[in-house]
Amino acid sequence: MTFFRLYKILAIFRAYRLDELLPAHQSSKWLRFLLICLFWVRPKAKHQPIGERLRQALHELGPVWIKFGQMISTRRDILPKHIADALAKLQDQVPPFDGKIAKQLIESALGKPINTYFSDFDEIPLASASIAQVHTATLKSSQAEIVIKVLRPNILPVIQSDIRLMYWVARQLTKRIKFGERLRAVEIVNNYEVTLLKELDLQQEAYNTIRLRENFINSDILYIPYIYQELSRKTILVEQRVRGVAIANIDELKRNNVNMKLLAERGVQAFFTQVFRDNFFHADMHPGNIFVDITDPQNPRYIGIDCAIVGILTEEDQRYLAENFLAFFNRDYRKIAETYIASGWVPETTDPAALEMAMRNVCEPAFAKPLVEISFSQILLDLFQVARQFEMDIQPQLTLLEKTLFYIEGLGRQLYPELDLWQTAKPFLEKWYEDKYSAKKILQQAWASLPEWRAILPNLPAKLNDQSRITKQINQQLVSINQQLQRNKKSQRYLYCIIAVVSTLCVALLILR
Repeated sequence: MTFFRLYKILAIFRAYRLDELLPAHQSSKWLRFLLICLFWVRPKAKHQPIGERLRQALHELGPVWIKFGQMISTRRDILPKHIADALAKLQDQVPPFDGKIAKQLIESALGKPINTYFSDFDEIPLASASIAQVHTATLKSSQAEIVIKVLRPNILPVIQSDIRLMYWVARQLTKRIKFGERLRAVEIVNNYEVTLLKELDLQQEAYNTIRLRENFINSDILYIPYIYQELSRKTILVEQRVRGVAIANIDELKRNNVNMKLLAERGVQAFFTQVFRDNFFHADMHPGNIFVDITDPQNPRYIGIDCAIVGILTEEDQRYLAENFLAFFNRDYRKIAETYIASGWVPETTDPAALEMAMRNVCEPAFAKPLVEISFSQILLDLFQVARQFEMDIQPQLTLLEKTLFYIEGLGRQLYPELDLWQTAKPFLEKWYEDKYSAKKILQQAWASLPEWRAILPNLPAKLNDQSRITKQINQQLVSINQQLQRNKKSQRYLYCIIAVVSTLCVALLILR
């Protein structure tokens, strides 16, 4: 981290008066003093609330900090609501870099001139984001319209430099502020670093996109663009150009008479299908990555792009999560508590009755509202917060899922405020759980494994004999070792006697002298 970069960050910190975010604690005086020293820096956004000032400061600091603000806006377990809401407005729109440079980067990645594969390459980007920007072109071989996503030049050193500073600040907060470890600042920066590094590998994004597309091929719910894998590299991604209405453009959707109720319900279906049926979910479904195909307004379909960040659950987490959701739908708080303990999310020594009571205190007030007003994602977050009071370990895969559910439910309620998440989610989960863990399914799995048993059974008697022989040999070895130990003990006793006799003789000789 250069001195100039550190100075710029501190200057922006002072300009937006972000010292208001510092805790009133002795350990933060050193930073307050540094900011006071920058007395020549003019204030900005004078009359804006602190959340809006923080958002503008992150935007001015550049791409890495914009992404950080987007990520931390989902951590409503540690941020005040007004700050989280302000950061959620961060738009991943940053000034584009020169299209001629983008063309050179694409040619360098492909090792050939751009007109070898593409025509009509537009140097003016279609979209520009913090990590990459997108250009349109036509594929020469098929005349298909495509987009080329290309990483920003020299983005890695910028990211590494700012990440180092973030780690330093996080460690200072943890070390110098009372109860600083509760902020989990280092953990947040670490999660952010992992997320950013994934986004820097466009080849991995290509693999993720291909897998999601295969999962939803011919689906009425979600469409994923086709990837030209043979032309994609670590620094460029070539995919089918798709057209649709941005999900955030609700007025445009309404002008086209889109069935908003169905669209909202399909968002919920897409989420639960990815999480439970496929166990592979798009974990960055903010409004900038979602469009709507309105070719048939009464049968709208989502279009998902930017699949760099995906989530996968273990089979155990998947099952426990489904049981947790269903128990919540049925207001079975004892089951919720038992699920948290059985899953290992909280220590096995946790008192189930105490955890049950804490869960009840969170959920019951919500049930006093009409179902359409209950925020499923908020209650899930509240349950995680309660569990953390019982020493719940941070579960990165659940944090991704929690963030995605926030996006999906928020979008659904914007599209159709009367969205009843329960009516859509509960039948899906009940059917999935029944199909997955019913007696019939267990019998089917047993039947499917019969060929393996048929191969094992003929050799089973011999294997049992071998096992018996090995066990007998082990027992014989244990007896031999035990006998040797007994002999050693006797030898030790003889040795002690000899030492005692010799010692006595030595003492006697000394006395006689």
